Parts: sequence; structure tokens; C-alpha cells
Amino acid sequence: MDRTLPKHERLSGKTAIGALMKKGRWGASGCLKYCVMTPGGGETNRIMVSVSKRIFKRAVKRNLLKRRIRESYRTQKDLLGAAGPMDLMLVYNSKEILDYQVIREDVAEILKHLGEAAE
Repeated sequence: MDRTLPKHERLSGKTAIGALMKKGRWGASGCLKYCVMTPGGGETNRIMVSVSKRIFKRAVKRNLLKRRIRESYRTQKDLLGAAGPMDLMLVYNSKEILDYQVIREDVAEILKHLGEAAE
């Protein structure tokens, strides 16, 4: 599987994000909360990453965490397997900046769970 994260795999737009937040299923794993929804006409998995400005005031820290989460997803997105196209939002939910390895393990746990649930 291709290990890149092109533009068409990123969730954007007010209507798409609003629909995900309204109709999606929520869950949590370690330092991450997630919301997932199977869209009507999607062709690929789309992802969105969020880090709260209320918890991390400095943009440098928020951007660091978002980069770590996106990289964890990008390198492990094949764990979703043959699960149909879905929209996924990952929300960082810890007050401290965790190591990349911890974030990677949490993302892997979420992806495995979603891959098994879709089968």
C-alpha cells in the first residue's frame, strides 16, 4: 500500500467535518479520542487531526503533536485493511506532550480496532 498522505486523503470542509461530528461514532484509546463515519459517496479513507488550543497555547507544540499523529497514521494506514472508505478524526486528549512511540501505539490500536469492526 502507498505510504503517502495526499490531499484527497485529508478531511476538509465545513460540511464534511460537521457531518462527521454530528453522525460519527466516538471512541478513545490512550491519549487519543476518535470519531469515525462511513460516508455515502467517498472513495478513500480521509483523516483529520486536531489538538486543542485550550490545552496547548503555543502553536509550535500543537503542530508538533499533529505532525506526530499524521506520521503515525501515514506509516500504519494499511492496518485498516480492506475496510470501506471512512472519515476519521483523531483528537489529541492529553495535557502532556507524549513521545512519538506512545502516539504511534495508540494510533495503531485505533486503526486495528476500526479494521476489525469493518470486517
